Amino acid sequence: MTHLLTGFLTGLGLIVAIGSQNAFVLRQGLLRQHVTLIVVVCALGDIALELAGVLGMGAVVEAHPTAIKALKWFGAAYLVWFGLNALRSARRASSLSPADAPPVSRRTAILTVLGLTFLNPHVYLDTVVMIGSLANSRGPEGRWWFYAGSVAASILWFAALGYGARALTPLVRKARTWQVIDTVVGVMMFGFAGMLVTT
Repeated sequence: MTHLLTGFLTGLGLIVAIGSQNAFVLRQGLLRQHVTLIVVVCALGDIALELAGVLGMGAVVEAHPTAIKALKWFGAAYLVWFGLNALRSARRASSLSPADAPPVSRRTAILTVLGLTFLNPHVYLDTVVMIGSLANSRGPEGRWWFYAGSVAASILWFAALGYGARALTPLVRKARTWQVIDTVVGVMMFGFAGMLVTT
């Protein structure tokens, strides 16, 4: 149980920080578009990456710094593109309720989540390297309890973020609210892109 709780708290600590992926999940939760699909894809991504870490792939990631550097630039370019789209949305914002929101296709939702997840090199350092190292330091049996705890944290967080956003629905019916949301998201994406290429 100690390993399980430690894994849960560690996973939660790594994932709760506001990032590009979380911002997208929150926005789609507010719009009530493909929430279950997005939550499942995000959780499965974390589950797979953390499993890779537990199985020892962290050493492979650390042994290829050139690949991580290339991923930084791809990820930064993707975040800039995403940020520009958010700022364009802010300029076009109008009075909007979730039911009236322009639909985003399932394909677009999935590709966006996958891009925000796997084009971020920090996700490999956090999940594959850090979670993997911490899990494996707990022995053959303890590592799986640690892994189970970190997986539970991911599932709980993404579900809470996606579905909990609905409680904010009364606040998002005004055009001004969406202008602020999309502007903040756009600026955040530029900030994340800058951090990627400077760290």
